[in-house]
Amino acid sequence: MTTVYLDNNATTRVVPEVLEVMLPYFSELYGNPSSMHTFGGQVGIKIREAREQVAALLGASPDEIIFTSCGTESDNTAIRSALAAHPDRKHIVTSRVEHPAIKALCAHLAESGYRVTELPVDSEGRLNMEAFEQCLTPDTAIVSLMWANNETGVVFPVERVAEIAHSHGILFHTDAVQAVGKIPIDMRQNTIDMLSLSGHKLHAPKGIGVFYLRRGTRFSPFMIGGHQERERRGGTENTPSIIGLGKACELAARHMEEEDSRVRQLRDKLENELLARIPRARVNGDRVNRLPNTTNISFEFVEGEAILLMLDRYGICASSGSACTSGSLQPSHVLRAMGVPFTMAHGSIRFSLSIENTEADVDLVIETLPGIIAQLREMSPFWQTEGQSCAASS
Repeated sequence: MTTVYLDNNATTRVVPEVLEVMLPYFSELYGNPSSMHTFGGQVGIKIREAREQVAALLGASPDEIIFTSCGTESDNTAIRSALAAHPDRKHIVTSRVEHPAIKALCAHLAESGYRVTELPVDSEGRLNMEAFEQCLTPDTAIVSLMWANNETGVVFPVERVAEIAHSHGILFHTDAVQAVGKIPIDMRQNTIDMLSLSGHKLHAPKGIGVFYLRRGTRFSPFMIGGHQERERRGGTENTPSIIGLGKACELAARHMEEEDSRVRQLRDKLENELLARIPRARVNGDRVNRLPNTTNISFEFVEGEAILLMLDRYGICASSGSACTSGSLQPSHVLRAMGVPFTMAHGSIRFSLSIENTEADVDLVIETLPGIIAQLREMSPFWQTEGQSCAASS
């Protein structure tokens, strides 16, 4: 069975071009890049080249790029560094729709005496800017907001937020894990202090990330050890993955226009056809200010997990917007924050495309999903008692 992979916000395939540049550094060029000898030194040169490739994608300087193990480590580094830089400040500002890498860390810090403000969003997933400006105080150490939401694709105005934070003397960090490689980013054109990205979201391997630190920003290392990364992140470099990430960033820059055109068109076709063919369905999130590859659609009176299991029979991979698979009976915290009705939120499916997807992939979902929803609704007591009458009157 052919796999139709539409779960690229969860992870992406390591593309052949990336794998090819990585392979020699597992067995042939295995020297430690910190070594004095030429055998290791040539590896260090390749790491410098990768740093330049990452910096080019971000519009940054190579010395502002710090390699980490993942986006979560980068997020932790940003927030903990800001708190260390301002030990007298005990207030953190974030949002209600952040990734667990931020949300769980802030909850942990709240148990340690920090005060955390989670900014609300509206029904389209857009940030409440009035609430943001009102919550800033002299006690605020850092504002951390995602650039783009992993579930809905909604893009936050982080460049404007950074300016406002700075006007109050507050550091700003953005979790840009979902944004990098999908929308243009130029750190020369904004005042963002810190940024996180993860390699496996843009066709590099898992286990490699980047922490961007604007030159001149006060910093306290999270990983203490050797002199690596200019003593900003200890630990022997993950050479193959760093080199792979560099290549992936080069490819992402090359394919950015395709991401915004062909991939967007495929996403829109998928979304529009499903809405036209399936009653009682809705798109979650701002349909204008969002990533070009992401759609989150709710189908009322069915469970997202049941939809995924039936899609899987056809080789179609997607994600549920519900947290039920983790043992919770509550829908996604993102959809709850947006006020999505309970009967809709439980039937939420996220489709996230990449440049590797084709029109045939989209067509298979369009042909398959309406029948799946109809079958599941026939088994749903809620659809029998409420859904059919609603559908008939709509």
